Amino acid sequence: MYEMKKIFSLFLIIILLVGCSKKDDKRVLNVLNWSSYIPSDVLLNFEKETGIKVNYMTYSSNEELLAKISMAKPGTYDLIFPSDYMVEIMINRGMIELIDKSRLKNIDNLDNEYMNMSYDPDNLYTLPFIATSTVISVNREFISDEIDSYNDLLNPDYKGEIALIDDQRIIIGMALLANGFDMNSTNSTELRVAKNWLLKLKDNVKAYDSDSPKNFLISKEVSLAVLWNAEGALANFENNNIENIFPSEGVALSTDNFAIPVGAENKQELYEFIDYILRPEVMAKIIKFYPYKSINSLSYQYLDDEYKENTAANFSSDVVKSGHFVKNIGESISLYDKVWAEIK
Repeated sequence: MYEMKKIFSLFLIIILLVGCSKKDDKRVLNVLNWSSYIPSDVLLNFEKETGIKVNYMTYSSNEELLAKISMAKPGTYDLIFPSDYMVEIMINRGMIELIDKSRLKNIDNLDNEYMNMSYDPDNLYTLPFIATSTVISVNREFISDEIDSYNDLLNPDYKGEIALIDDQRIIIGMALLANGFDMNSTNSTELRVAKNWLLKLKDNVKAYDSDSPKNFLISKEVSLAVLWNAEGALANFENNNIENIFPSEGVALSTDNFAIPVGAENKQELYEFIDYILRPEVMAKIIKFYPYKSINSLSYQYLDDEYKENTAANFSSDVVKSGHFVKNIGESISLYDKVWAEIK
Protein backbone atom coordinates (compact mmCIF):
# COMPACT_ATOMS: atom_id res chain seq x y z
CA MET A 1 0.00 0.00 0.00
CA TYR A 2 2.89 2.32 0.94
CA GLU A 3 4.51 1.66 -2.43
CA MET A 4 1.26 2.44 -4.23
CA LYS A 5 0.95 5.79 -2.38
CA LYS A 6 4.58 6.58 -3.17
CA ILE A 7 4.06 5.84 -6.87
CA PHE A 8 0.87 7.91 -6.93
CA SER A 9 2.59 10.85 -5.23
CA LEU A 10 5.46 10.65 -7.70
CA PHE A 11 2.94 10.59 -10.56
CA LEU A 12 1.27 13.78 -9.24
CA ILE A 13 4.64 15.54 -8.94
CA ILE A 14 5.48 14.65 -12.55
CA ILE A 15 2.12 16.00 -13.75
CA LEU A 16 2.66 19.26 -11.84
CA LEU A 17 6.17 19.65 -13.21
CA VAL A 18 5.02 19.04 -16.76
CA GLY A 19 2.17 21.51 -16.25
CA CYS A 20 4.54 24.18 -14.94
CA SER A 21 6.93 23.56 -17.81
CA LYS A 22 4.13 24.00 -20.33
CA LYS A 23 3.00 27.19 -18.62
CA ASP A 24 6.54 28.61 -18.72
CA ASP A 25 6.79 27.74 -22.40
CA LYS A 26 3.69 29.76 -23.17
CA ARG A 27 4.97 33.29 -22.67
CA VAL A 28 3.11 35.26 -25.31
CA LEU A 29 2.48 38.83 -26.34
CA ASN A 30 -0.48 39.96 -28.44
CA VAL A 31 0.44 43.07 -30.43
CA LEU A 32 -1.95 45.10 -32.60
CA ASN A 33 -0.08 47.62 -34.75
CA TRP A 34 -0.18 49.49 -38.03
CA SER A 35 0.82 47.46 -41.07
CA SER A 36 4.43 47.98 -42.20
CA TYR A 37 5.68 49.31 -38.85
CA ILE A 38 7.91 46.61 -37.35
CA PRO A 39 9.90 44.26 -39.62
CA SER A 40 9.62 40.52 -39.04
CA ASP A 41 13.31 40.05 -38.19
CA VAL A 42 12.96 42.47 -35.24
CA LEU A 43 10.07 40.35 -33.93
CA LEU A 44 12.00 37.12 -34.50
CA ASN A 45 15.08 38.47 -32.71
CA PHE A 46 12.92 39.50 -29.76
CA GLU A 47 11.36 36.02 -29.64
CA LYS A 48 14.78 34.38 -29.81
CA GLU A 49 16.21 36.58 -27.05
CA THR A 50 13.28 36.35 -24.65
CA GLY A 51 11.38 33.19 -25.51
CA ILE A 52 8.21 35.28 -25.80
CA LYS A 53 5.98 34.36 -28.73
CA VAL A 54 4.66 37.51 -30.45
CA ASN A 55 1.24 37.26 -32.04
CA TYR A 56 1.41 40.27 -34.37
CA MET A 57 -1.81 41.66 -35.86
CA THR A 58 -2.38 44.81 -37.90
CA TYR A 59 -4.88 47.55 -38.76
CA SER A 60 -4.98 50.28 -41.41
CA SER A 61 -6.55 53.26 -39.63
CA ASN A 62 -7.16 54.62 -36.15
CA GLU A 63 -10.87 54.08 -36.67
CA GLU A 64 -10.24 50.39 -37.42
CA LEU A 65 -8.13 50.15 -34.27
CA LEU A 66 -10.92 51.73 -32.21
CA ALA A 67 -13.46 49.30 -33.64
CA LYS A 68 -11.25 46.27 -32.94
CA ILE A 69 -10.57 47.29 -29.34
CA SER A 70 -14.25 48.14 -28.76
CA MET A 71 -15.39 44.70 -29.94
CA ALA A 72 -12.61 42.59 -28.43
CA LYS A 73 -12.78 40.84 -25.06
CA PRO A 74 -10.38 42.29 -22.45
CA GLY A 75 -7.08 40.47 -22.74
CA THR A 76 -7.32 39.94 -26.49
CA TYR A 77 -4.54 42.48 -27.06
CA ASP A 78 -1.63 43.48 -24.83
CA LEU A 79 -0.10 46.37 -26.76
CA ILE A 80 -1.49 48.81 -29.32
CA PHE A 81 -0.18 51.89 -31.19
CA PRO A 82 -2.85 54.62 -31.44
CA SER A 83 -2.09 58.00 -32.98
CA ASP A 84 -2.32 61.24 -31.04
CA TYR A 85 -6.02 62.10 -31.38
CA MET A 86 -7.02 58.46 -30.90
CA VAL A 87 -5.04 58.36 -27.65
CA GLU A 88 -7.26 61.14 -26.31
CA ILE A 89 -10.42 59.32 -27.42
CA MET A 90 -9.27 56.08 -25.79
CA ILE A 91 -8.31 57.82 -22.55
CA ASN A 92 -11.73 59.50 -22.38
CA ARG A 93 -13.48 56.17 -22.97
CA GLY A 94 -11.39 54.34 -20.38
CA MET A 95 -9.93 51.99 -22.98
CA ILE A 96 -6.22 52.21 -22.10
CA GLU A 97 -4.33 51.71 -18.85
CA LEU A 98 -1.74 53.80 -17.07
CA ILE A 99 1.79 52.96 -18.22
CA ASP A 100 4.42 52.18 -15.60
CA LYS A 101 7.47 54.08 -16.84
CA SER A 102 9.58 52.79 -13.95
CA ARG A 103 9.66 49.38 -15.65
CA LEU A 104 11.45 50.77 -18.72
CA LYS A 105 15.18 51.27 -18.38
CA ASN A 106 15.51 52.63 -21.95
CA ILE A 107 12.87 55.36 -21.65
CA ASP A 108 15.48 58.14 -21.57
CA ASN A 109 16.37 57.35 -25.20
CA LEU A 110 13.18 59.10 -26.33
CA ASP A 111 13.41 62.62 -27.74
CA ASN A 112 11.97 65.11 -25.23
CA GLU A 113 10.42 67.07 -28.12
CA TYR A 114 7.86 64.28 -28.50
CA MET A 115 7.14 63.75 -24.82
CA ASN A 116 4.34 65.44 -22.82
CA MET A 117 2.20 66.08 -25.89
CA SER A 118 -1.22 67.73 -25.49
CA TYR A 119 -3.15 64.48 -25.88
CA ASP A 120 -1.29 62.91 -22.91
CA PRO A 121 0.51 65.76 -21.10
CA ASP A 122 2.50 63.72 -18.56
CA ASN A 123 2.74 60.52 -20.60
CA LEU A 124 0.55 58.81 -18.05
CA TYR A 125 -0.94 56.45 -20.63
CA THR A 126 1.41 56.43 -23.60
CA LEU A 127 4.96 56.74 -24.86
CA PRO A 128 5.85 57.90 -28.39
CA PHE A 129 6.94 55.26 -30.90
CA ILE A 130 7.51 57.17 -34.17
CA ALA A 131 6.54 60.46 -35.83
CA THR A 132 4.97 60.70 -39.28
CA SER A 133 3.94 63.30 -41.82
CA THR A 134 2.21 63.22 -45.18
CA VAL A 135 3.91 64.11 -48.46
CA ILE A 136 2.90 64.53 -52.09
CA SER A 137 4.96 62.09 -54.15
CA VAL A 138 5.46 62.81 -57.85
CA ASN A 139 7.04 60.63 -60.52
CA ARG A 140 9.08 63.15 -62.51
CA GLU A 141 9.44 60.65 -65.34
CA PHE A 142 5.85 61.51 -66.27
CA ILE A 143 5.05 64.84 -64.62
CA SER A 144 7.18 67.96 -64.99
CA ASP A 145 4.56 70.43 -63.70
CA GLU A 146 5.36 72.41 -60.59
CA ILE A 147 3.58 70.85 -57.63
CA ASP A 148 3.42 73.07 -54.58
CA SER A 149 -0.15 72.86 -53.36
CA TYR A 150 -2.91 70.32 -52.82
CA ASN A 151 -4.87 72.32 -55.38
CA ASP A 152 -2.37 71.30 -58.05
CA LEU A 153 -3.81 67.78 -57.78
CA LEU A 154 -7.05 69.02 -59.37
CA ASN A 155 -5.36 69.34 -62.78
CA PRO A 156 -7.65 67.42 -65.23
CA ASP A 157 -4.53 66.06 -66.95
CA TYR A 158 -4.06 63.82 -63.92
CA LYS A 159 -7.21 61.77 -64.48
CA GLY A 160 -6.73 58.33 -62.91
CA GLU A 161 -3.15 59.23 -61.95
CA ILE A 162 -3.43 59.70 -58.17
CA ALA A 163 -3.30 57.31 -55.21
CA LEU A 164 -4.47 58.54 -51.79
CA ILE A 165 -4.12 57.25 -48.26
CA ASP A 166 -7.37 55.55 -47.27
CA ASP A 167 -7.85 57.68 -44.15
CA GLN A 168 -10.80 60.02 -43.81
CA ARG A 169 -9.23 62.45 -41.31
CA ILE A 170 -6.13 62.87 -43.46
CA ILE A 171 -7.87 63.22 -46.83
CA ILE A 172 -10.75 65.42 -45.64
CA GLY A 173 -8.16 67.40 -43.71
CA MET A 174 -6.17 67.83 -46.93
CA ALA A 175 -9.27 69.22 -48.67
CA LEU A 176 -9.89 71.62 -45.79
CA LEU A 177 -6.28 72.88 -45.98
CA ALA A 178 -6.54 73.26 -49.76
CA ASN A 179 -9.43 75.66 -49.18
CA GLY A 180 -7.72 77.67 -46.46
CA PHE A 181 -9.55 76.08 -43.52
CA ASP A 182 -8.39 74.44 -40.31
CA MET A 183 -7.53 70.78 -40.90
CA ASN A 184 -9.68 69.86 -37.88
CA SER A 185 -12.64 72.07 -38.76
CA THR A 186 -16.09 70.99 -37.58
CA ASN A 187 -17.86 73.80 -39.41
CA SER A 188 -20.53 72.23 -41.62
CA THR A 189 -20.15 74.88 -44.36
CA GLU A 190 -16.39 74.37 -44.53
CA LEU A 191 -16.82 70.60 -44.59
CA ARG A 192 -19.28 70.95 -47.47
CA VAL A 193 -16.66 72.97 -49.39
CA ALA A 194 -14.09 70.25 -48.62
CA LYS A 195 -16.50 67.56 -49.83
CA ASN A 196 -17.09 69.38 -53.12
CA TRP A 197 -13.33 69.77 -53.55
CA LEU A 198 -12.85 66.04 -53.07
CA LEU A 199 -15.64 65.28 -55.54
CA LYS A 200 -13.74 67.38 -58.11
CA LEU A 201 -10.61 65.41 -57.32
CA LYS A 202 -12.37 62.06 -57.59
CA ASP A 203 -11.87 61.59 -61.36
CA ASN A 204 -8.14 61.90 -60.80
CA VAL A 205 -8.06 59.25 -58.05
CA LYS A 206 -7.21 55.72 -59.09
CA ALA A 207 -7.03 54.17 -55.63
CA TYR A 208 -7.42 54.70 -51.89
CA ASP A 209 -4.95 52.51 -50.01
CA SER A 210 -3.46 52.72 -46.53
CA ASP A 211 -1.52 49.46 -46.48
CA SER A 212 1.08 50.27 -49.16
CA PRO A 213 0.02 53.04 -51.55
CA LYS A 214 3.63 53.48 -52.68
CA ASN A 215 3.25 50.32 -54.74
CA PHE A 216 0.98 52.19 -57.16
CA LEU A 217 3.80 54.67 -57.71
CA ILE A 218 6.57 52.10 -57.97
CA SER A 219 4.59 50.00 -60.45
CA LYS A 220 3.84 53.21 -62.41
CA GLU A 221 0.10 52.67 -62.17
CA VAL A 222 -0.09 56.26 -60.95
CA SER A 223 2.17 59.29 -61.25
CA LEU A 224 1.13 61.10 -58.08
CA ALA A 225 0.23 60.09 -54.55
CA VAL A 226 -0.48 61.52 -51.13
CA LEU A 227 1.47 59.22 -48.85
CA TRP A 228 2.89 58.86 -45.37
CA ASN A 229 6.47 60.09 -45.37
CA ALA A 230 8.04 56.63 -45.03
CA GLU A 231 6.11 55.39 -48.05
CA GLY A 232 7.32 58.40 -50.03
CA ALA A 233 10.90 57.80 -48.90
CA LEU A 234 10.76 54.12 -49.85
CA ALA A 235 9.35 55.02 -53.26
CA ASN A 236 12.26 57.42 -53.75
CA PHE A 237 14.80 54.78 -52.67
CA GLU A 238 13.27 52.44 -55.26
CA ASN A 239 13.05 55.05 -58.04
CA ASN A 240 14.94 58.35 -57.78
CA ASN A 241 12.55 59.88 -60.35
CA ILE A 242 10.04 60.06 -57.51
CA GLU A 243 10.18 63.41 -55.72
CA ASN A 244 8.58 64.06 -52.35
CA ILE A 245 7.03 67.48 -51.74
CA PHE A 246 5.75 69.19 -48.62
CA PRO A 247 2.89 71.39 -49.92
CA SER A 248 2.62 75.05 -49.03
CA GLU A 249 -0.55 74.54 -46.96
CA GLY A 250 1.39 72.26 -44.59
CA VAL A 251 1.16 68.51 -44.00
CA ALA A 252 -0.69 66.26 -41.61
CA LEU A 253 1.54 65.32 -38.68
CA SER A 254 1.12 62.44 -36.31
CA THR A 255 2.84 60.55 -33.53
CA ASP A 256 2.04 56.90 -32.99
CA ASN A 257 2.32 55.63 -29.46
CA PHE A 258 2.80 52.59 -27.26
CA ALA A 259 -0.41 52.05 -25.26
CA ILE A 260 -1.80 49.25 -23.10
CA PRO A 261 -5.47 48.34 -23.63
CA VAL A 262 -7.51 47.76 -20.49
CA GLY A 263 -7.40 44.12 -19.45
CA ALA A 264 -4.03 43.32 -21.03
CA GLU A 265 -2.91 40.04 -19.49
CA ASN A 266 0.76 39.73 -20.43
CA LYS A 267 2.18 42.72 -18.55
CA GLN A 268 5.72 41.49 -18.01
CA GLU A 269 5.97 40.56 -21.68
CA LEU A 270 4.67 43.86 -23.00
CA TYR A 271 7.12 45.88 -20.90
CA GLU A 272 9.98 43.68 -22.08
CA PHE A 273 8.86 44.34 -25.66
CA ILE A 274 8.59 48.13 -25.24
CA ASP A 275 12.01 48.26 -23.60
CA TYR A 276 13.45 46.15 -26.42
CA ILE A 277 12.02 48.52 -29.06
CA LEU A 278 13.44 51.49 -27.14
CA ARG A 279 16.99 50.21 -27.62
CA PRO A 280 18.62 52.59 -30.14
CA GLU A 281 20.04 49.81 -32.33
CA VAL A 282 16.64 48.09 -32.49
CA MET A 283 14.83 51.33 -33.32
CA ALA A 284 17.41 51.97 -36.05
CA LYS A 285 16.58 48.57 -37.59
CA ILE A 286 12.90 49.48 -37.64
CA ILE A 287 13.61 52.87 -39.22
CA LYS A 288 15.86 51.32 -41.89
CA PHE A 289 12.96 49.12 -43.00
CA TYR A 290 10.22 51.71 -42.54
CA PRO A 291 11.83 55.17 -42.72
CA TYR A 292 9.53 57.27 -40.60
CA LYS A 293 10.92 60.00 -38.33
CA SER A 294 12.87 58.38 -35.51
CA ILE A 295 12.15 59.93 -32.13
CA ASN A 296 14.73 57.78 -30.38
CA SER A 297 17.61 60.22 -29.93
CA LEU A 298 20.35 57.61 -29.74
CA SER A 299 19.19 55.69 -32.82
CA TYR A 300 20.78 58.21 -35.22
CA GLN A 301 24.26 56.84 -34.54
CA TYR A 302 23.09 53.58 -36.16
CA LEU A 303 21.39 55.19 -39.18
CA ASP A 304 23.18 55.82 -42.46
CA ASP A 305 23.39 58.97 -44.55
CA GLU A 306 20.77 57.68 -47.00
CA TYR A 307 18.19 57.98 -44.25
CA LYS A 308 19.55 61.13 -42.63
CA GLU A 309 19.70 63.02 -45.94
CA ASN A 310 16.29 61.91 -47.23
CA THR A 311 14.01 64.87 -46.54
CA ALA A 312 10.85 62.78 -46.62
CA ALA A 313 12.09 60.22 -44.10
CA ASN A 314 14.02 62.48 -41.75
CA PHE A 315 11.83 65.56 -42.16
CA SER A 316 13.01 68.85 -40.73
CA SER A 317 11.75 70.92 -37.83
CA ASP A 318 10.39 73.42 -40.39
CA VAL A 319 7.97 70.75 -41.62
CA VAL A 320 6.78 70.25 -38.05
CA LYS A 321 6.40 74.00 -37.46
CA SER A 322 4.21 74.46 -40.55
CA GLY A 323 2.37 71.15 -40.13
CA HIS A 324 -0.97 70.25 -38.57
CA PHE A 325 -1.69 67.57 -35.98
CA VAL A 326 -4.96 65.67 -36.29
CA LYS A 327 -7.03 66.44 -33.19
CA ASN A 328 -9.87 64.75 -31.39
CA ILE A 329 -13.11 66.36 -32.61
CA GLY A 330 -15.46 64.38 -30.39
CA GLU A 331 -18.96 63.71 -31.68
CA SER A 332 -18.29 65.90 -34.72
CA ILE A 333 -16.58 62.87 -36.23
CA SER A 334 -20.05 61.96 -37.53
CA LEU A 335 -19.76 64.94 -39.92
CA TYR A 336 -16.55 63.45 -41.31
CA ASP A 337 -18.15 60.01 -41.57
CA LYS A 338 -20.93 61.50 -43.69
CA VAL A 339 -18.52 63.33 -46.00
CA TRP A 340 -16.36 60.23 -46.39
CA ALA A 341 -19.35 58.07 -47.26
CA GLU A 342 -20.33 60.50 -50.01
CA ILE A 343 -16.78 60.65 -51.40
CA LYS A 344 -16.09 56.94 -51.54
